[in-house]
Amino acid sequence: MAADILAYKATHVPVGDDQKQHLELCRDIAIKFNNDYGVNFFPVVEPVIEGAATRVMSLRDGTKKMSKSDPSDQSRINLTDDADTISKKIRKAKTDPEPLPETLDGLKDRPEARNLVNIYAALAGHTPEQVISDYAGAQFGTFKPALADLAVAKLEPITLEMNRLMKDPTEIDRILGNGADRADAIARPILDQVYDIVGMIRSRRG
Repeated sequence: MAADILAYKATHVPVGDDQKQHLELCRDIAIKFNNDYGVNFFPVVEPVIEGAATRVMSLRDGTKKMSKSDPSDQSRINLTDDADTISKKIRKAKTDPEPLPETLDGLKDRPEARNLVNIYAALAGHTPEQVISDYAGAQFGTFKPALADLAVAKLEPITLEMNRLMKDPTEIDRILGNGADRADAIARPILDQVYDIVGMIRSRRG
């Protein structure tokens, strides 16, 4: 991750709230390189943390991060899940018996409820406050189906495209090849400058 960020001299990287710590190594490397060689070459990257769901939690436990390593497949939404599976997982997500509150403060000690509100807000492009305003007083029997429909509408096109690509390995190879060429065109000159700065002798390409 640090190598990829440095190779493109990125200045800002969008991450989730729980990923901020992973940028620290990149920042340390950039600062040390610049100091060791007396240059101002690598930017010291800054995290960009935006949106309502900066940390998406498990559908089975609102105190734990949603993760593909969780033993329960019901704890997460996979991008390979079809519409019916996505809908069922949302409808079976753990909640509590209370309706949605009038204000966001009412979700303070309700991690599962807060998680679903955040997911809805992120998918809809709204703030959590807007979601609470729209669904204040609603039971989860009303809110979950609305969230399920929204999740399907947003994620199903991604799933369908993934399934299409998985059936066409040649197309995947073409996309990966084009991506590699574009990445190399950006990163290669930067890598060459790094070699020059550190004084590394290398063979010249013809």
